Amino acid sequence: MPRAVFDYTDGAAGIDESSLRRARAAFARVEFQPRVLCDVRNVDTSTTILGERVGLPLMFGPTGFTRMMNHEGEPAVARVAERLDVPFGLSTLGTTSPEDLAAAVPGVRRWFQLYLMTDRGYAGELVERAQSSGYDTIILTVDTPVAGRRHRDVRNGLSIPPRLTARTLLDMASYPRWWFNLLTTEPLEFATLSSTEGTVADLIGRVFDPAITMDDLDWLRSVWPGRLVVKGIQTVADAERVHRHGADAVILSTHGGRQLERAPLPFEVLPRVREALGDDTDIFLDGGILSGADVVAALCQGATAVAIGRAYLYGLMAGGERGVQRVADLLREEITTTMQLLGRTSIDQLGADCIRMRD
Repeated sequence: MPRAVFDYTDGAAGIDESSLRRARAAFARVEFQPRVLCDVRNVDTSTTILGERVGLPLMFGPTGFTRMMNHEGEPAVARVAERLDVPFGLSTLGTTSPEDLAAAVPGVRRWFQLYLMTDRGYAGELVERAQSSGYDTIILTVDTPVAGRRHRDVRNGLSIPPRLTARTLLDMASYPRWWFNLLTTEPLEFATLSSTEGTVADLIGRVFDPAITMDDLDWLRSVWPGRLVVKGIQTVADAERVHRHGADAVILSTHGGRQLERAPLPFEVLPRVREALGDDTDIFLDGGILSGADVVAALCQGATAVAIGRAYLYGLMAGGERGVQRVADLLREEITTTMQLLGRTSIDQLGADCIRMRD
């Protein structure tokens, strides 16, 4: 992959990308507490998310500009999600429209991720399009009133869509297959936005609404009859607030470390949020999850399930749909093996007694 494309996925906010590094370090501190002499021949990795049974305790989270990683884009990821029997989240900044994804992969459990924009009328249109296309859950992302400072994108001169400049022409010499694919397949553009010039930060500054408040959550709850998940929660107080205002679930998230520098660690906040919201509210976790052992650790810490993004994007970059499937297979195998070695055979057996945190 060209460096700019890889760094768009791999990078985070800030000079030292501390939010992402600390998220990974939190998982590295986990020490599992196994039971032995248990019959672990049969392991059930299924669980319940928002009242529906799923094959694994995870969802494929929404990611922006997915076809930049590989021309197969969101439909390739959704087909893998369908085979896993887990939800797939389509981003407002996706490169496949809600209607086209529904037509391409009608059997996948479709969630639509929504950013609230300054044009509320257009946001309402997106909600209506999602509903008419069979999406049953809206993910409202609330941690992006403005764009985080993503220095890798600035240094690499990444524009949306990628422009042919002297620098990119030189880059073609090293990555001819990627550039040939870009130039010979469907044009790379946002499926639901017409304003796409400049960097991602430029786009967010023009389109997203920095004045979003709890009143906007109330508005969305009033116009959306389906399930509502709020993503980007980083404190107990905000988790309690959005729950009181009608959120069916929350995603503890720092946007993969791509927004606030030195943000709270969702993994560390998780037990306190679980205590505050109780056992009846679904709580998802994302950020820094790259293995099945990470997934199991999050469940032990109190998560209902996790949302993955970078993990499957790495697979998409490496090999399209086959690459995403390979990532999914690895995650399933690692979850199963970790549970067997812990002496647990079902998701409901995973709890705080399964882990301790090393200093």
